[in-house]
Amino acid sequence: MSKRDYYEVLGVAKGADDKDIKKAYKRLAMKFHPDRTQGDKGMEEKFKEVQEAYEVLSDEQKRAAYDRFGHAGVDPNRGGGGFGGGAGAGDFGDIFGDVFGDIFGGGGARRGQSRAQRGSDLRYNLELNLEEAVKGKSVDIKVPTYVNCDSCDGSGAKKGTSAKSCPTCHGAGQVTMRQGFFAVQQTCPTCNGRGKIIPEPCSKCHGEGRVEKTKTLSVKIPAGVDTGDRIRLTGEGEAGMHGAPAGDLYVQVNVKAHPIFQRDGNNLYCDVPLSFATAALGGEIAVPTLDGRIKLKIPAETQTDKMFRLRGKGVQSVRGGGVGDLVCKVVIETPVNLSDKQKELLRQLEDTMGGEGEAKHRPKSKGFFDGVKKFFDDLTG
Repeated sequence: MSKRDYYEVLGVAKGADDKDIKKAYKRLAMKFHPDRTQGDKGMEEKFKEVQEAYEVLSDEQKRAAYDRFGHAGVDPNRGGGGFGGGAGAGDFGDIFGDVFGDIFGGGGARRGQSRAQRGSDLRYNLELNLEEAVKGKSVDIKVPTYVNCDSCDGSGAKKGTSAKSCPTCHGAGQVTMRQGFFAVQQTCPTCNGRGKIIPEPCSKCHGEGRVEKTKTLSVKIPAGVDTGDRIRLTGEGEAGMHGAPAGDLYVQVNVKAHPIFQRDGNNLYCDVPLSFATAALGGEIAVPTLDGRIKLKIPAETQTDKMFRLRGKGVQSVRGGGVGDLVCKVVIETPVNLSDKQKELLRQLEDTMGGEGEAKHRPKSKGFFDGVKKFFDDLTG
C-alpha cells in the first residue's frame, strides 16, 4: 500500500516553515493520541502516520531528501541515495541495523529510545558592537522555548495521578511477533515505545509534560569574542517530552561593523587622515584606540599608506594568548576649499620643486616619468 504525501498527512503546504509544521503535528498528535482514542486501531494508525510525517519534515536533512526523492529518499529499505552518498566503514553498523534491526530487535529498541530523547537544541543570534565584544559584558536575552510543565512536573499526567505501565508491552516499549522461525520485535502500538500510558493527561500540557514559555536568561559574554563564536548554555534548550532532559542553547555571536576600526583576529586596523604639511614636515597627531586617544609621532617626509603599529592596543583573544596590535595607516589628505592666497602659495611651492630639483623633492614622481619616457622610446626605437 502506497504511503500518503507527508505534507498532506500534516495538512501543510510544501513550503511551510518549521513553526507551521510543529503546530500542525501538535494538533494532530493530540487528536489521534492512543491515550485519548482508547484502543481505536484506525486512530492509532493515523497517529503513527502523523508521527512518521513529522519525523521527516521536522528534520532539515530528511526533509530535503524527501522533497527531492519522495518516500524513497527517506526509507532505508528502498535503498537510494536520498541522504547523499554511500556509507563508509563507520556507517555500516547503522545501515545493518536499519535493514535487519526489526528481526533481531535492534531497530525497534532504537525507535523506542528515540521517543525519550532530550529536547531540541536552540540557537539565539546575539549582536554586539566592537567595544562589547572586546571587553565582554552580561546581557539578558529572551528565548521562546518549551519548559517542563509546572502543573504535572513534566510527567504529562494529571495532578494526583501518574503514568501506568503499558498493558500491551508491560513496560518494555516493544512487542514480539512470531514469524516462522523468527521473533520480530516491533514498537508497541499502544504506548509508542514509551512503556507507559497516561490514563488522565494533564490539562495544562495535554499529556506532553512541557509547555511553551519565553524564558529570560542572563548570559555572560567573555572578553574577546568575535563573529562566529558560540556560547553554550547547557540544559537551556527545549525541555524534552514526558520529563526527558532539555537540550542546550547556543548563543551565536555577531559583531557589528565599527565606524573607525576593522578587526582581523587580535589586531585592529584604522585609517588616519594626515595633512600635507604634517606629512612633509613631521609632527604629532592624536589617534583613537579602544582605551582613548594617544599621541602618534609622524616622521618628516611620510608618504601616504605608511603603516604605524601600536603594540598591545588591539584585542585580547577569548582563546588566550597575547594582546594584538593597533595598525594605523596614514592617508595624506589633499586640501580643499582653498582661498586665492592659499592657491598662490601652493603654486609658488610647486615652482620651487620643479626643474633640476624635482629628483630631490619628488623622487617617486621623477622615477615614474623617467620610466614612462624610456618605455615609449623603446617602442619607437
